[in-house]
Amino acid sequence: MQKTDGRAAGQAVGGPAGGRIYLMDELRGFAVFCMVFYHGFYTFAYLFHWAFGEALLRFFMPAEPWFAGLFILISGISSNLSHSNLARGAKLLVIALAVSLVTGLVVPQERILFGILHFLSVCMLLFGGLEALRKKRGRPAPPFRWGELAAFAALFALTLRVPSGFAGIPYLLEIPLPAGLYVYWLSPLGFCSPDFFSADYFPLLPWVFIFFAGTVLGRLAAAGKFPRFAYPSRIPFFSWIGRHALVIYVLHQPVIFALSSLVQLLPFMGGR
Repeated sequence: MQKTDGRAAGQAVGGPAGGRIYLMDELRGFAVFCMVFYHGFYTFAYLFHWAFGEALLRFFMPAEPWFAGLFILISGISSNLSHSNLARGAKLLVIALAVSLVTGLVVPQERILFGILHFLSVCMLLFGGLEALRKKRGRPAPPFRWGELAAFAALFALTLRVPSGFAGIPYLLEIPLPAGLYVYWLSPLGFCSPDFFSADYFPLLPWVFIFFAGTVLGRLAAAGKFPRFAYPSRIPFFSWIGRHALVIYVLHQPVIFALSSLVQLLPFMGGR
């Protein structure tokens, strides 16, 4: 979600096109584009109780984890190209906490306590800390390994249902987890307690494994080894959104709410 320049946004050193990986911008932009529509439908359904909003939300809801997962994966890739993940994560955490404060004051029934911004900021800080430790010990950057990518994919699948109280193969071989784990202060980890509520909720389990799968792919991006088709710009509209993802994400909800409030005043929407 972070607007970055050149290398931090996806510029590969020695890449086939000698510059920015525009495919990453475009995929990030597409994910944000989908998020904006999803949150619009959510606002129509839950804040304004419009029937057409509820219908659109039900139709669109199954796709939400896919484009959110794509956004998280791209963020993980970009972390290999950032000058400082610690600084990036700290700035994003401040913005995420501001979102919590504003939603808690303005729309407390739809407050956001650990949404995707909170999640990404924690992941960036975690990855940045691990990278700082690696450099302090004088260890070289690890190479790309298919085994690591497969391991993170498997861990994501095995922890996918942790927020619902299970671990294991989703819907096939699930192991119930102890109820004692599901306490309020562990909700950001994925152990969501019954009294925890966040309108936007992306816990570390299982999503942290998608982020770290992205950091593995990011080693290829940093080495300029992405496929040639990833470098040219093909969809400038999505590329532009991708380069301004954080600003768009932070502002789109207030804009949607303001426009919906104006529409609500129209006579055919029940206004006076």
